Amino acid sequence: MDIDSPAAGTEQLKNGDIDESLYSRQLYVLGHEAMKRMSSSHVLIAGLRGLGVEIAKNIALAGVKSLTLFDPAPANISDLSSQFFLQPGDVGKPRAAVTAPRVAELNAYTPVSVHPSESLTADLSQLHQYQVVVLTGTSLEDQLTISEFCHQNSIFIVIADIFGLFGSIFTDFGKNFTIVDPTGESPLNGIVADIDSDGLVSALDETRHGLEDGDFVTFSEVQGMDGINNSEPRKITVKGPYTFSIGDVSDLGQYKRGGLYTQIKMPKVVDFQPFSRQLQDPELLMSDFAKFDRPPQLHIGFQALHRFAKAHGGNLPRPHNEGDASEVFQLAQSIANGSKDKVELDEKLLCELSYQARGDLGPMAAFFGGLAAQEVLKAVSGKFHPIVQWLYFDSLESLPTSVKRSEEFCRPLDTRYDGQIAVFGKDFQDKLANINEFLVGAGAIGCEMLKSWAMIGLATGSKGKISVADMDQIEKSNLNRQFLFRPKDVGKLKSDCAAEAVQAMNPELKGKIVTLRDRVGPDTEHVYDENFWEELDGVTNALDNVDARQYVDRRCVFFRKPLVDSGTLGTKGNTQVVLPFLTESYSSSQDPPEQSFPQCTLRSFPNKIEHTIAWAKEKFHQYFVGPPETVNLYLSQPNYIEKTLKQSGNEIPTLESIRNFLVTEKPLSFDDCIVWARQQFEKEYNNAIQQLLYNFPKDSTTSTGAPFWSGPKRAPDPLKFDGANPTHLGFVIAASHLHAFNYGIRSSSNIPDSHYIKVMGKMIIPEFSPNPTIKIQADDNEPDPNAQALKSNFNDDSELEQIVAALPSPKSLPGFKLEPVEFEKDDDSNHHIDFITAASNLRAENYAIAEADRHKTKFIAGKIIPAIATTTALVTGLVVLELYKIIDGKRDIEQYKNGFVNLALPFFGFSEPVASPKGKYVSKQGDVKIDKLWDRFEVEDITLREFLKDFKDKGLDIMMLSSGVSLLYASFYAPNKVKDRMNLKLSQLVETISRKAIPDHQKNVIFEMTVEDQAEDPEERDVEVPDARVLAVARPATTGSSEKITNWADKSGEFKRGQSQFRDRISKQEGAEFPAERDRYHLYVSYACPWAHRTLIVRKLKGLEDIIPYTSVHWEMLDKGWRFAKPDEKIVGDNVTPDPVHEGFTHLRDIYFKVDPEYKGRFTVPTLYDVKQGRIVNNESSEIIRMFYTEFDDLLPDEFKKIELFPAKLQKSIEETNEWTYNNINNGVYKSGFATTQEAYQNAVHPLFGSLDRAEAHLSEHASPFYFGEHITEADIRLYTTIVRFDPVYVQHFKCNIRDIRSGYPKLHKWLRNLYWSVPAFGETTQFEHIKKHYTKSHKQINPYSITPVGPLPDILPKDGEVHAAL
Repeated sequence: MDIDSPAAGTEQLKNGDIDESLYSRQLYVLGHEAMKRMSSSHVLIAGLRGLGVEIAKNIALAGVKSLTLFDPAPANISDLSSQFFLQPGDVGKPRAAVTAPRVAELNAYTPVSVHPSESLTADLSQLHQYQVVVLTGTSLEDQLTISEFCHQNSIFIVIADIFGLFGSIFTDFGKNFTIVDPTGESPLNGIVADIDSDGLVSALDETRHGLEDGDFVTFSEVQGMDGINNSEPRKITVKGPYTFSIGDVSDLGQYKRGGLYTQIKMPKVVDFQPFSRQLQDPELLMSDFAKFDRPPQLHIGFQALHRFAKAHGGNLPRPHNEGDASEVFQLAQSIANGSKDKVELDEKLLCELSYQARGDLGPMAAFFGGLAAQEVLKAVSGKFHPIVQWLYFDSLESLPTSVKRSEEFCRPLDTRYDGQIAVFGKDFQDKLANINEFLVGAGAIGCEMLKSWAMIGLATGSKGKISVADMDQIEKSNLNRQFLFRPKDVGKLKSDCAAEAVQAMNPELKGKIVTLRDRVGPDTEHVYDENFWEELDGVTNALDNVDARQYVDRRCVFFRKPLVDSGTLGTKGNTQVVLPFLTESYSSSQDPPEQSFPQCTLRSFPNKIEHTIAWAKEKFHQYFVGPPETVNLYLSQPNYIEKTLKQSGNEIPTLESIRNFLVTEKPLSFDDCIVWARQQFEKEYNNAIQQLLYNFPKDSTTSTGAPFWSGPKRAPDPLKFDGANPTHLGFVIAASHLHAFNYGIRSSSNIPDSHYIKVMGKMIIPEFSPNPTIKIQADDNEPDPNAQALKSNFNDDSELEQIVAALPSPKSLPGFKLEPVEFEKDDDSNHHIDFITAASNLRAENYAIAEADRHKTKFIAGKIIPAIATTTALVTGLVVLELYKIIDGKRDIEQYKNGFVNLALPFFGFSEPVASPKGKYVSKQGDVKIDKLWDRFEVEDITLREFLKDFKDKGLDIMMLSSGVSLLYASFYAPNKVKDRMNLKLSQLVETISRKAIPDHQKNVIFEMTVEDQAEDPEERDVEVPDARVLAVARPATTGSSEKITNWADKSGEFKRGQSQFRDRISKQEGAEFPAERDRYHLYVSYACPWAHRTLIVRKLKGLEDIIPYTSVHWEMLDKGWRFAKPDEKIVGDNVTPDPVHEGFTHLRDIYFKVDPEYKGRFTVPTLYDVKQGRIVNNESSEIIRMFYTEFDDLLPDEFKKIELFPAKLQKSIEETNEWTYNNINNGVYKSGFATTQEAYQNAVHPLFGSLDRAEAHLSEHASPFYFGEHITEADIRLYTTIVRFDPVYVQHFKCNIRDIRSGYPKLHKWLRNLYWSVPAFGETTQFEHIKKHYTKSHKQINPYSITPVGPLPDILPKDGEVHAAL
């Protein structure tokens, strides 16, 4: 159900519906009942600075019946420190009025309005319309007045305040407040093994029951003690991890066997005291047990701030003002002296509170905003245990020590960051602004993180940069907690939408966020390469995938970058700080493995719904995924049966599946799919169960005489299909649609149930007869009797040949393929969850297991992670508080906090991070201490002999050396095996042994070692030492760094062309970033370069000479790349001049560095430059020429507009031609010429001439002047620029001398001369002097003496001239 408008959302709420597609993740946290109670509640939030808007955002996302905002005060510029829904233009306007419509956008089901009053206390009766009132930024007098009224009138109240790095929350939910579910944990259950006469219950097979004293349980299916079944819940006392007592059972009979116990959640009633009483005698919940003495002091300190404000016209103490701080401390002493419990005050603490009183920090607002919103939801739903009744929290460890803090440095500057400057000072604000941070993930935590970073001004400075990586698209279910997204964004990329949203929140971030669409993982290390990682200041994980988090963690350890990781699971959240040389890493500790079930249990003996759901998901794969994939392999892979299937050892079942799907059970219509589905029902829920009961009758016993069907084994009953049963029919409907999807058979969701009944009514279902030869595994500890039968039986000709003979030949089904189903849990129309729910519940019906509704089935089968916005906001706040410390550069591990919170309990646990493991080895000079995680030996790319010697000099004898899976050296290797390796450089050694080239993007290689040190005891010499990192592995020049730009080949000897870096487009579309305009763009080319030559040809063909001016660089290209001609140089060719756009620029690289001072790519031609914006648009010739084809047509006369160089009818042929001509001809000459080994050269030159032969043959078959007929196309342009250079340069310079063009390829030669002499765009843009001098005088590694050959003469023959025979 799609709801985008408030009116529609309100209407749905009136009907009592919950939009599961929107709230799905939250429903798994709160449940339907709690959500329904929330949807009938009205909430008021007073105070709409950062804290208030955080609470409002979280409550709106969660969904209540109405949300009302109150704050008539005008917004000021400092509010923008944390109020993300305010913009600079809102300053001076009432906060509530400008905030309400933006909060309303978050959830169409939650109407948002403004409380119609200038004062809450003027008419307290107005509060009767609300179930909960939330106060933020409110005076103590108003807090007392409003809270007293609310307490007397059974209105729940939450009061929250933040002052810099300090914050508090208070709750009062009245008398006799009922907590329906204090923990939110799923009820525990288990199988009973025994109940003795004293009421001691033992769990089966010593399974830990997990219960606690005071829990309540009920029983069912207990035999002997019939009176205990389904009786009132019984309170338990834990006796051990596997036993618990239920008290007196003397009147219940003698336990025989069987039984299930289930925990029952009992309501808890709490009496809350009014605010006035709690102010005097507070009940404090501890937020950090390391600060046990702090909450009582802060309770007094906060009151002192309120008194100070009252005495100073509502103004809080000024930042870092000593006089104000002294007054606050005196007020605190006065309050403490009058309190019931004498509290010892820390003057330094309370002065710090005064210093920060005007501070307004986004992360503190996020922390308390999540906390307060969760308390509101507890109040209206009764779900989870509330805070009773005060909680204070501070993060003073986040205060910077690297900068000065004083009244001068912390004074307001009339900027959006004044709330943060008040706490940290201006210098630290500048530090935040110039950070380069990497955010991995733009989901729920990622959205919150970006919002917090926008508020604190992270990366807004000249050196600041935020990279955001997320490949996922936005789904509707994301909107409930990923608050940067709106319904209009569904289907778009998360990273793009999130970046756009936070740039609107803080315009200073514009141009500072780079969005990346590639997954961060081993397969994208060429994208997130070493340069990328080395430039980062830090990394923040916002991922819900453990494998991805571990990968990012490993990269951070490798590059020694600080990492902050966080995660949420419903109301639970955690944060972890990973700091180089200080802490362990995220991967240092492992989560317990995911629960799995024994196959024997799933196949034959399920005893709980989780088993049947896992079985149903396997059936989903066996029906709709595996067989279609296998069929497609059979149809597409040559000799599939002989080559592939024979190796799997599972031939007969696989061949039978192929036969069934292609022959015996292949449907021709949707009705056939219905028949198939009905047959599967019979097979799984009747026949299989009858077979099981045939093998193990209900009265069978084990070898010990015990009943076989006891304990975890539940005796099943076969099912008889009943079309009136919605689960039975639902299975057939879902299976029919999915089977039809496999075959591309059209189906409709509008088919009436009666049609399915009608089709099935015509079927004849044969009676089942058990097969006495079938064996069934009775226990997972026993061998599977069917395992041997599944092994390879390929030589058992009879049965196999019969099946193979029945299969159609792949050639008889050209183009036919099946469509495997790709499981998607969140599409309610695709029948995936419908099938699994029905299949699971039918299985549960077989075994008399309590069934699960669709919602629960989706949760388990889809492995959905429950989530709620409140936890996400709070955890993000904690992360940013740690980020402050990292940016400050703190090196004291005790200043950092790893956190674990559970908002349901509520529980807060903070601890200092675990230190990284340390060790030592004994060198020749004595003990050497090492950090086992972060240390490593850094070594140049030296030979193996030198490497072994260096470590021996350190006192370490290398026993084995490896890199990845390749063992490179071992001390036990025979001398002749090591001999050839000793003089190889380490990089060469890796490539030689692994037979794989080191990727171009990789500058470092890690070597693992086992060593012996110099310990006196030989038994203790085997020590663990860090890895060795080999630096500066030789690479082809792909950067603008110190590598030589003329180094072209990699270590395999093969030429590798670098990728172009700038790939934007000029467009004639309205509003384009680079619009098509006259004289706006300047084209930089080289007459020598074949790629740049393409653009000159097209520019002339399309009549763009008066629209796009150009400059050609000098033909000489040395270590600094292409240079411009000097003013006094007279070089042949038009426009070979100094740079006319940038006075004083001597090289093309100067333009690249002007555009990007940190540029690391090549300085290539062509370069298309936007003079107006001072930006490079594109430096990829194939893309530039295609822009020239059409994007300037509106500026051209008809004669040029109608020229089509890439006509629609030829596009496929042109693209196919481009593919092989580029790889083998355009680039093939370079691969031949720049090869540095004989093998690499021959691997390039032969395909080159093979492709020239192919082009010759094409021209021979088509008697036309151009490659594709009577008109010039892109194919002519791209091929010409190589062929025209072939004889003058490539034959001799690049050793492409098997044949030349003029004597070896008559058709190519004729085609070439026609273009050169007949079409000015080709001939007039060809400058042979540039071509010959550039190659021969710039490539000194090929031609060290820079001698330019005179021939061939002439450079190109006349149009009608041919090569004369030698005399």
